[in-house]
Amino acid sequence: MKYQIGKGLIATVMLSVSSFSALAEQYAPGVNIADVEQAVTEAMERFHIPGIALAVVERGEVVLSKGYGLRHIAHEDKVDEDTLFGIASNSKAFTAAALAVLVDEGKLSWSDEVIKHIPEFRLSDPYVTRAMTIADLLSHRSGLGKGAGDLMIWPDTDKTMADLLEGIAHLPIESSLRSTYAYNNLMFVVAGEVVNRVSGMGWRDFVEQRLFKPMGMDTSRAGFSRIPQENQNWATGSIFWQGQLTPFFVDYLEDFRGAGAIASSANDMSLWLKTLLAAGKMPNGNALFSEVQQVYMWHPYIMRWPNEAGKAYQRQFRGYGLGWAIEDYFGHKKVWHGGGIPGMVSQVAMIPGKQLGVVVLSNQQAFPALTAIINEVFEDALGLPDKEWVKEAAEKYQLKREEAYRSAGAVKLDKRQPQLANQVYTGTLVSPWYGNVIVEELNGELYIDFTHTAMLKGKLHHHTGNTFVVRWQHPMLEADAYIDFTLSPSQQVEAASMSWVNPDVTDFSFDFHNLQLKAKALSTE
Repeated sequence: MKYQIGKGLIATVMLSVSSFSALAEQYAPGVNIADVEQAVTEAMERFHIPGIALAVVERGEVVLSKGYGLRHIAHEDKVDEDTLFGIASNSKAFTAAALAVLVDEGKLSWSDEVIKHIPEFRLSDPYVTRAMTIADLLSHRSGLGKGAGDLMIWPDTDKTMADLLEGIAHLPIESSLRSTYAYNNLMFVVAGEVVNRVSGMGWRDFVEQRLFKPMGMDTSRAGFSRIPQENQNWATGSIFWQGQLTPFFVDYLEDFRGAGAIASSANDMSLWLKTLLAAGKMPNGNALFSEVQQVYMWHPYIMRWPNEAGKAYQRQFRGYGLGWAIEDYFGHKKVWHGGGIPGMVSQVAMIPGKQLGVVVLSNQQAFPALTAIINEVFEDALGLPDKEWVKEAAEKYQLKREEAYRSAGAVKLDKRQPQLANQVYTGTLVSPWYGNVIVEELNGELYIDFTHTAMLKGKLHHHTGNTFVVRWQHPMLEADAYIDFTLSPSQQVEAASMSWVNPDVTDFSFDFHNLQLKAKALSTE
């Protein structure tokens, strides 16, 4: 028997559904602000964090935007919702969005080859050079190794964009194109240059004028040097060093350009969250980019291997889109990214299906503290069982640090082979992508100078034979490295290799192992 449903019944059913939806919305679980603020206070205490800024967006509204603690550990200036922090690699999503704007305008396609827009772009493999697309630049699937070439921009160097493009051509390829996830900053620097070539505006200007300005992100800047001098409301990083917090200033990774140079605040980042959670529609009602471009950016282009930490979130998959990490979180799609510089970390995370987003900015480099705060934000909003996220994260972090530092230091040797005379090791070494590294003798001691990097000057301490340990003038870089000289039968340095002394401590951007150092031939003139 067939049943006919009249228009009046349909209307009644629709009204009932609408009423139920409104009721469900009214009683839907939400962010517990008191619990979140308690988590922030606890995290600052347990992780020794001087200052935090936090913003939470839920169902299109900013439910929390606030600062806690101090901008600088030696001053009394407070963090507030407008305090600027370096957001580091959270800049990558803005670079992807800049390109999305240009895709919407029909000026490029995600599948365009990079050489179409930057003809001089080269990698060491001719096929990869020809085949690399804009999407490949933004998804860490270039075939380059993790952090490969970062020493061209980390710590701050004097290299121009032309220098970087020339250097990239000499970086070693570790895997085939699109086969392996390997985090790489330089490809996002190149992506920023694509923005420049296609739009006719430098990446910094484009981000500020075409992204920040229409969204109302009035205090944010695409580089520390671009912060107006009259605005002193910015945070200084700090490092928990030898049992105490020590301030450590860097210029928010200005050399990272499209990979990590942006300075922003909780208030401004809340506008970014609102735009993202509205599928590209800005708070003013206009579209920054189309919904279809957000689908592109939030689609996994490369999958990543699961890790042990994912078990805590019942994670079934994780991957990387265009400037965003994507994974499941207790059955929900989570879109997120982190960022870190010496003394400062940030994290942005969203559950799009729940219209929920959070940003946490801090002036200390304890990244797990930010993850724990975000978990606390998500807990009540997703109806998850109560858990002491900060306490558990702090205990694990402390144990991991203790283990890493317990085993830190150069390998202990029972017997050491003698070194040759200091002058044997002096001279200029050349990396095909970095440039000159000078080893010289001063007052009877050996020193090393990475000529493009002001912070990478250090002293060589003999380890054994022709191997030395480099200890940098800035020990809080925590980047001690071995340097091993290869000598000819006539005891002339032919080459040198470098590697981390403490791989569990040193940041991967110190990619000493990729340098391929060769002795520079002496001029015969």
